[in-house]
Amino acid sequence: MLTKKIDHIGIAVRDASTKLSLYKNFLGLTDIHTEELSSRGIRVYMIRVGESKIELLEPMNEQSEISKFLEAKGEGIHHIAFNVQGIDQAVELAKQNGLQPLSDSPKPGAGGTKVLFLHPKTTGGVLIELVEGNH
Repeated sequence: MLTKKIDHIGIAVRDASTKLSLYKNFLGLTDIHTEELSSRGIRVYMIRVGESKIELLEPMNEQSEISKFLEAKGEGIHHIAFNVQGIDQAVELAKQNGLQPLSDSPKPGAGGTKVLFLHPKTTGGVLIELVEGNH
């Protein structure tokens, strides 16, 4: 697996419309892509900042993985994502390195990407997302 760059930083928010003004009006960032990931119960706002992105994660329902995070921890940084090549081999490679993947294989992500999360208890307290593809 080859790590290419930091893909994005995910930030959990209750209501993205109130947060978007910070990025658009104050920071002048206007390259924003919105997508709904219905199977995961989240609405994603990808805000391009140079080569990387800020990802606002907004729950679409109470069962959303983001709803659970917001309930437990409140709004704030949810994860750091790295763009990689060879994500299909990442599960075994992670296990060989003492890391715990949160799924047995990569899942569909925003923009047609493949994603795999690593449990924060095995990564020093940080939820790490591996992303293959570009969105």
